[in-house]
Amino acid sequence: MIISILKGLYYAYFVGYAGYLGADVSKHKEDLKKVSSIDKAKESFIGFLANFGDSLGIGSFGNIVALFGALKVKINDKLIPGTLNASCSLPTLLEAILFTSAIEVDPLTLVLMIASATIGSYIGAGIIAKMDEKKVQFVMGVALFIAATVMLVTHPYLGLFEMENTAIGISGWRLIVAVIGNFILGVLMCAGVGLYAPCMAMVSLLGMNIKSAFPIMMGSCAILMPTAGIRFIKEKAYDRTAAVFINIFGCLGVLGAYFGVKNANIDALKILIILVIFYTAITMIRKSKSPKEEDSFVIDPEITQEVYSAN
Repeated sequence: MIISILKGLYYAYFVGYAGYLGADVSKHKEDLKKVSSIDKAKESFIGFLANFGDSLGIGSFGNIVALFGALKVKINDKLIPGTLNASCSLPTLLEAILFTSAIEVDPLTLVLMIASATIGSYIGAGIIAKMDEKKVQFVMGVALFIAATVMLVTHPYLGLFEMENTAIGISGWRLIVAVIGNFILGVLMCAGVGLYAPCMAMVSLLGMNIKSAFPIMMGSCAILMPTAGIRFIKEKAYDRTAAVFINIFGCLGVLGAYFGVKNANIDALKILIILVIFYTAITMIRKSKSPKEEDSFVIDPEITQEVYSAN
């Protein structure tokens, strides 16, 4: 019953968010005309590839930031957090619609954690949208570094988080910790850090079966990202062209993963991507300390090319 209600909510959010984004873009059509066809093609490629990987559990935020630099897509660093949330909302909602299945999870745990992450994202979006560029660079760098660290320690190769727990829900102080934790993760999503890996680690540490994290993770992102995205759109703190092309081709990437490689083994690819995100985080932090102002984020394209050649 809960899953059916949530799916109905996902459909409503998909239509509502698409309409809200479309209305804003239609009022500023000149922004899309200013961007070259080559840059639009790059953003389309980034949208497809990043959300293809996101559907396989790799995540998308760190990869998109890295690809922006590798492909020399010029987006002001201050706009990157808003662009990430605004441009990945529709693909993430599509993921939730397609991939959410009857994985057993306690309804109260599921609903409270999704709600707390959504509230956190709305508050976080307002904070990040008002930060100056240097602060955004530093916050994103730290957030990406933390995300890469969590992705590393939760990687299957290390075997630190096993699926031995059998609980499908939690109560008492554990539920309070989970709700507060997901609220914080919702805030961090607005700084460009993904929710999947840290949420999975938190759920496991609190004694739940790690499989039960999947409906929580997907449901949280499916609701919080368009919620944050709408706030960023309202604050005009996002890149409109990137949002259009990443959303459209990101949905195609999700469909490609769903129908093509549902059971792909991507553990080795995750290791390479973790290294890229570490590099990206360190570079972003260095930029925040540099007196020189730059409009776009740049990393060594050879490193990212090596990662995605493994895909």
